Amino acid sequence: MANKTEVYTSKTRQLGIEIWKHRVIYTLLLPGFVWYIIFSYFPMGGLTLAFKTFKANLGILGSPWTGFENFSYVFRDAAFWRALWKTVYINVGRMVFQFPAPIILALLVNEFRLNRYKKVLQTVYTFPHFFSWVIVASLAVNVLSLSGFANQVIMLFGLEPVNFLGKPGIFIPLLYFTDIWKYAGYGSIIYLAAVSGIDPGLYEAADIDGAGRWGKLVHITIPGIMPAIIVMFILTSGSLMTIGFDQIFNMSNAAVKDSVEVLDMYIYRITFQSAADFSFSTAVSLFRSVLNMALLLGANKLSKMMGGGGLLG
Repeated sequence: MANKTEVYTSKTRQLGIEIWKHRVIYTLLLPGFVWYIIFSYFPMGGLTLAFKTFKANLGILGSPWTGFENFSYVFRDAAFWRALWKTVYINVGRMVFQFPAPIILALLVNEFRLNRYKKVLQTVYTFPHFFSWVIVASLAVNVLSLSGFANQVIMLFGLEPVNFLGKPGIFIPLLYFTDIWKYAGYGSIIYLAAVSGIDPGLYEAADIDGAGRWGKLVHITIPGIMPAIIVMFILTSGSLMTIGFDQIFNMSNAAVKDSVEVLDMYIYRITFQSAADFSFSTAVSLFRSVLNMALLLGANKLSKMMGGGGLLG
């Protein structure tokens, strides 16, 4: 026992020495660490509401426990299953159409040989990221509404106006398009940074071997950024059940709201647009988070099975 105590004390002392040695780095990390503790870990105590019947006069801690009763109500709600299906349907489409967009954009920008033009393009493509979804939704309404710019042009050719914002078959692809327009430029920064980390000697050797630009792209650039692609794929998979709320909330309307009511919109509706049942909505949120965790672990496992490094070891 004494030996174990001595070993533990020695390791603790060594850890303290290492922390003090790199104290500047740890000081820089401290604000982020404190932020996560206050805003991400402390609020987890509120998840106990999923297993309670919330009573405002008793508070979260004093409310009575009900076990899994709230989850039984959730799984019996047909609207929940519709929202779950819509979430999977829309966000799998995001993975198919949106996830490759910043990768493709980064590869295209990297192929430009005029650095000044490349910097201008990066600025132009990145700028939409800083627009809020309120602004993007306003732009979409001004351009795509029945009296908007796009329909004005269509009517100039004698054609009938198109209800872009009122037909689910058009509105859902519009979600993908606006999200790509807003985020692809900003997301491409990660992949451009990964490209800059590739050894230039590989390209020089490829030139000596007579490889063209396409050959270097396929055999050097894409494999070189594959670790970054894998990490981003795993992270995106881990938020598959939550992404898109701000966009859908601001862009949807009465004509399409039933077609795009994803889980977050469902939680918002049952919490703020009907008789509030915080225990019920917390149960839905917890189930959604469990699904995200399962998708994250599944994507990490798939990455390792395909020869990637994975994110979680």
